[in-house]
Amino acid sequence: MPAGEDRFERARKAMVEHQLRSRGIRDERVLTAMLTVPREQFVPVCQQAYAYDDRALPIGHGQTISQPYMVAFMLQWLAAEPSHRVLEVGAGSGYQAALLGQLAQDVYAVEIVPALAEAAAAVIARLGYANVHIIAADGSVGYPPAAPYDRIIVAAAAPELPGPLMDQLAEGGRLVAPVGGRGFQECVAATKQNGEIVTERGIGCTFVPLRGRHGWQDNDWQGGVRW
Repeated sequence: MPAGEDRFERARKAMVEHQLRSRGIRDERVLTAMLTVPREQFVPVCQQAYAYDDRALPIGHGQTISQPYMVAFMLQWLAAEPSHRVLEVGAGSGYQAALLGQLAQDVYAVEIVPALAEAAAAVIARLGYANVHIIAADGSVGYPPAAPYDRIIVAAAAPELPGPLMDQLAEGGRLVAPVGGRGFQECVAATKQNGEIVTERGIGCTFVPLRGRHGWQDNDWQGGVRW
C-alpha cells in the first residue's frame, strides 16, 4: 500500500475504475470529484465499511445515499460547469452536494428532513466545502431566493417534473431527475430552450419518493402510479 493511503482511498480508487469508468462514465471532472470527495464521511459509522460498494445505503429517516454509479451517471448527464449555480433537491447526507461543489460555482441543496439537513450541513462545514449551502425546506418547490439556476438535479423520484423547478431553471439550463412511481422510474433530462422545455429519457432507476407539495403523497406512492 502506498505511504499515506488508507483503505478508504483504495476503495475510492477502485470504485472510480471498476464501477464508473469501466461502465461508461467518461466525464473526467465527475470522475475526479468522485475520487476526491470522501463518501465514507457521508454515511452512518455503521455503514462506513460499505461506503464504496456498488449499491445504495440507508442514512436514516427512510432515506438513502444513492449507488455511486447512479450518482455519477446523473452528474455526467447534468453537465455542470465551473461558472454554474446549481440547485439540488433532496440533499440527504450531503454527498452529492459535495460532489456538485467540485463541479460548479455555487450549490444550494435542499432537504425536507430537518435532521438530515442538519447532519449534512455539519459534514459539509467540517470538510470545508464553502460553496455548498444546505437548506432545510421543501425542495419540491425549489429555492426561489437563489434562482434562477443553470442546473437543477433531483435526488428523489418525482411524479412529474415539478413546475416550480422548471420555472426556476435559467434559459439554456438543464434539469435531471428520476420520474415515476414505486413500480417504475426513468432518469429524465429537461432543457429550457427559448422558454420551452425539451425532455430526454434515460436509464431506468430506483429512488425513494420525492416528498413535499409537488412530490408523491403516501397513498399515491404506495399504489405505484407510473409516469
